[in-house]
Amino acid sequence: MQASGSQDRAIAQADEDLLASLGYKQEFRREFSSLETFGIAFSIIGLLPSIASVLFYSMPNGGPAAMVWGWAVASIFILFVGMSMAELASAAPTSGGLYFWTHSLSSPRWKNLLAWIVGYANTIGSVAAIASIDWGCAVQIMAAATLGSKDHGVYAGVVFSHAVICCLGTKVLARLQSLYVALNVLLCLAVIIALPAATPKEFKNTASFALGNFTNLDGWPNGYAFIMSFLAPLWTICSFDSSVHISEEASNAAVAVPWAITGAIAIAGVLGWAINVALAFCMGTDIEGIVSSPQPMAQIFFNSFGQKGALAVWAIIVIVQYMMGSSMVLAASRQSFAFSRDGALPFSNWLYRMNAYTGTPVNTVWFTCGLATLLGCLVFAGAQAINAVFSLSVVALYIAYAIPIAARFLGENSFKPGPFSLGAFSLPISAISVLWMFFMGIVFLFPSTPNASTAEMNYTVVVLFGTLILSVAWYYCPVYGGVHWFTGPIATVKDAPEDVSSMAESADGKKIRVTVGLQDV
Repeated sequence: MQASGSQDRAIAQADEDLLASLGYKQEFRREFSSLETFGIAFSIIGLLPSIASVLFYSMPNGGPAAMVWGWAVASIFILFVGMSMAELASAAPTSGGLYFWTHSLSSPRWKNLLAWIVGYANTIGSVAAIASIDWGCAVQIMAAATLGSKDHGVYAGVVFSHAVICCLGTKVLARLQSLYVALNVLLCLAVIIALPAATPKEFKNTASFALGNFTNLDGWPNGYAFIMSFLAPLWTICSFDSSVHISEEASNAAVAVPWAITGAIAIAGVLGWAINVALAFCMGTDIEGIVSSPQPMAQIFFNSFGQKGALAVWAIIVIVQYMMGSSMVLAASRQSFAFSRDGALPFSNWLYRMNAYTGTPVNTVWFTCGLATLLGCLVFAGAQAINAVFSLSVVALYIAYAIPIAARFLGENSFKPGPFSLGAFSLPISAISVLWMFFMGIVFLFPSTPNASTAEMNYTVVVLFGTLILSVAWYYCPVYGGVHWFTGPIATVKDAPEDVSSMAESADGKKIRVTVGLQDV
């Protein structure tokens, strides 16, 4: 026990030294174990409730074939993105993450502007993720109701409660992640096993229908409709940068964070595919009827389990979706804390404060939840407007993901990998990742149908680019703009060592090495 305690202290000291080498002092308590660091990414993915929230994207754009094979195809590319991000996270595990890497790896001429853009894209993407998760939770709570303004009150209440939870101490928030992981896995396995067993014969489908039927209800050409169905897996297996944003609260972060990212994506890809296969075999052939129901997944469960069984399963789904929202608020608040630490957000002096009682950034928790509540007001513009937060979170985060991954190979830097490295595969995997994100970012700016009316417009382009244009305008604003004062990450420790390697010695004499190699840190 004594040796174990000494080793834990050695790892904690190595983490603190590593963070200092990046220019930041240790302000958080490192309470997240490797499992809990994995847990925050996996709980935000929240497989079953996430699939339930976005099933209306895959079902009308290819039916069961798109649900099954669209998920399989997209999961592979998402894993490539996660692997590329994991390399950067291992090299420089800090809460600033994406914009920190961008500034460190980009060419001197562009690094300030690109870091600024990435920081704001990451902020709006994280806020949109909160909005989409909590809106999904509100709709699931009122699954029998039609989408409308009355749901906004439930949504606001969910966001408010998440703000309260995320003001708790780091140890409490860390322990919650283990519970979230357990409930997620148990729920997935229960549905994968119970759904085929409970489904009446009239709703069971043949293999040729479940794996080969392509039903196109939205009107796009079949090939493009299949691509549109990717939004379901892309939104579900997203926000895995959440593990990055708790880097300063994670133990042995240079190892734990990258494996949390890749592990969460890989497990979600496999379990999610199994869930979609189960749904495809057990949803019957009336796809149009399911899509037109208030909540497609709830309708499938009702057909299979009956009213009481469906309500029991649905109650657990709502609980897991609620847990997803609290984890997303936690990650988003840490990203905003890091961005305000470097003075880039409005009211940064107020946002960059650590609550003395809880040891957490309470102000940024309320800041991110306040923005999410405002974003939820899109419901007053119609159902299509609020549904845009689902694609908004993907597109905004993909902008924030793609720039630092590309900068590693296009900027003027001498990147040195950390403990997690892809070696010779780094360049091809990163290239595929960036091209994939660029392509899908364009796809999800289009409306759900080719002949969209004003009410059916995809508001993603308005909200996202409106925000980015305003942020760039503020950057170039005369006298007061960021171009005059924003210089990227601001060191909070003095005399940070030039050698960005940290060595600690455990009680048994073994060395624990953590290596970071980003330039300009």
